[in-house]
Amino acid sequence: MLYSLGIYLYHIILHIASVFHPKAKAWIKGRKNFWSQLPQIENQNVVWFHCASLGEYDQGKPVMEKWKETYPNDFLLITFFSPSGYEHIVNKSIGDYTCYLPLDTKKNAQKFIQHFQPKNTFFVKYEFWINFLKATKQGGSKIYAISASFRKKQHFFKWYGGIFRKALGLFDHIFVQNQKSLDLLSSINIRNASISGDTRYDRVMQRAAVRNENVIIAPWAKDEDIFIIGSSWPDDEEIIIPYINDFKIKSKVIIAPHEVHSKNIERITQSLKVSYQLYTQIEKGEPLNPLTMVLVLDCIGVLADVYQYGKIAYVGGGFGTGLHNILEPASFGLPVIFGPKHQKFPEAHEFIERKIGKSCHENRTFFNAYREFIKEENINERVSTFMNEKKGATEIIISKVIPSKKG
Repeated sequence: MLYSLGIYLYHIILHIASVFHPKAKAWIKGRKNFWSQLPQIENQNVVWFHCASLGEYDQGKPVMEKWKETYPNDFLLITFFSPSGYEHIVNKSIGDYTCYLPLDTKKNAQKFIQHFQPKNTFFVKYEFWINFLKATKQGGSKIYAISASFRKKQHFFKWYGGIFRKALGLFDHIFVQNQKSLDLLSSINIRNASISGDTRYDRVMQRAAVRNENVIIAPWAKDEDIFIIGSSWPDDEEIIIPYINDFKIKSKVIIAPHEVHSKNIERITQSLKVSYQLYTQIEKGEPLNPLTMVLVLDCIGVLADVYQYGKIAYVGGGFGTGLHNILEPASFGLPVIFGPKHQKFPEAHEFIERKIGKSCHENRTFFNAYREFIKEENINERVSTFMNEKKGATEIIISKVIPSKKG
């Protein structure tokens, strides 16, 4: 009752917030006329993957690809909770049908499962919606969690978390990222779990192996130790740009801010006292000057491939609500510096333990981290070795779930 009440209250709050907040508005709008748009499913084996947002889609994609390769005739259903994930992926999704996940009410869950009747269901990393889990189990589907990560502060491990602990018991198997998560599950008597690692390592290493050359940046970056600032926010830029302006960053720099709207780009360029150019201006025909010190990526969709030209990376978000993807630069051998709020990201802790990542909390600790990495001659080789060691989660998962499908 309390859970259902919470879901309905959440829905009311979203409707109110949609008047003021674009993301909440997109959440409501995206689910309008949901049921009338569903495809007809007849005599098809439906495999359902649920992803909270874009990061979880990338995390689940190696398993999706492997499943599709093994069973090309299966119907791949992909759902998203977040508008940012859905809107970015919907037109290029690997799925046969990609949509939002309806609100987690008992009625919605039962109607959704009755329509699609999935035979295998995968929840990627987290977002274990209780009514959907119950309806899926009752519908006869196998249920898996992949690349799951647990922390002691989560409600599963609190005195009031009984309903959530029961939900974990509905899974046929939970593939966790590390021993810490496995131990936490064991502490609440959840035994249907094992360590697989994180499928994101497979994903980023797969992409890095392609090496898509950027014809604009490649000549400018040749023979340079480029410092790349990826997915940065104002708090990140505030501690770094003074060192760029003082020429203490002794290399060319690429800044890829998380927000690329004109006001934010203008704020960044006004803070720079060294020569800079905007990526979109070069795309429009302006030559990239070899002497330009800073290249600002004022667009999206470029950064992931640009990391191949770097020596060291700083990844933003660690001063705000969440650290962005540190695996992308590391897939090209770059050590990574990031802000102090990384407790929810197991990969950040592993990077620090292996001394290929450093956390900073202000200007001085940032610059000390930068200097240490720039001085270490074999740092890029050490990062690449670590990343190769972490591959293989996809095969571990597939080896367990594919036989269960045949049976």
